[in-house]
Amino acid sequence: MNESRYIALDRIATSKTFEVFDAWSVERGCRVVVKTVTPEKRGRGDAEERLAQEGHLLERLTHPHIVRAYEVREEAPAMLVLETLPGETLAHMVDEGGGPLDTGEAALLGLQVGSALGYLHAHGVLHLDLKPSNIVVENGRAKLIDLSIARPPGRAEPGWGTWCYLAPEQALGSALTAATDVWGLGAVLYEALTGDIPFDDGSEEGYPQLSLTPAPLAGPLGPLVASCLARAPTERPALERVVDGLRELAAAPTERPLEQRRFP
Repeated sequence: MNESRYIALDRIATSKTFEVFDAWSVERGCRVVVKTVTPEKRGRGDAEERLAQEGHLLERLTHPHIVRAYEVREEAPAMLVLETLPGETLAHMVDEGGGPLDTGEAALLGLQVGSALGYLHAHGVLHLDLKPSNIVVENGRAKLIDLSIARPPGRAEPGWGTWCYLAPEQALGSALTAATDVWGLGAVLYEALTGDIPFDDGSEEGYPQLSLTPAPLAGPLGPLVASCLARAPTERPALERVVDGLRELAAAPTERPLEQRRFP
């Protein structure tokens, strides 16, 4: 990171396209998260444009369950500065922090994520990359991160998203709608409740979600999650109906003692 106003403290994550750093903002006097394009991708393809689009989108969004952006720099090296989120990803929480959520906890998680999705959709944008590693949780409050592939409804190239979390229409390159994010929410809830990815045959080849049906879930959330994961977008409930169903279950007593709840 070559920017005197930001001092890199640690590299948080690296993908094929982006690097994410824990950094110190000299101007603000606090820690921030800085996302940049990897050196190998700079000046090649559309990585800088995607980073700028994500940043400008986040700059105009104000929602308690969506990460905030502080600054977007488009000149080389392109940079997106985000708020630091204490807590842990939902993926880490489920894998390392005590196992799957119970019904009440998962319903409250889904209610928060559903609220963020409704806000995004009202602004004409789909998230399209819902997965436990893109949700950060602290003290029972969830925030969506990584809007790098967010876009308006419409067609995208086949495979737009994360392989095992893609809705069928994402895998096929068909029209993407709000129902695509409903699928993503269903996949997140399934994994939050079971600790298992709903569509993963272990092969990492093809798209199992085009032909496989996940094992049914027991409990009150089972039918709602199954409806979100319907193969045809027209067979999935509207996001508003999903949120209404989650609200009813979130109001029910949780199955864990108070001191053990992760979504109080």
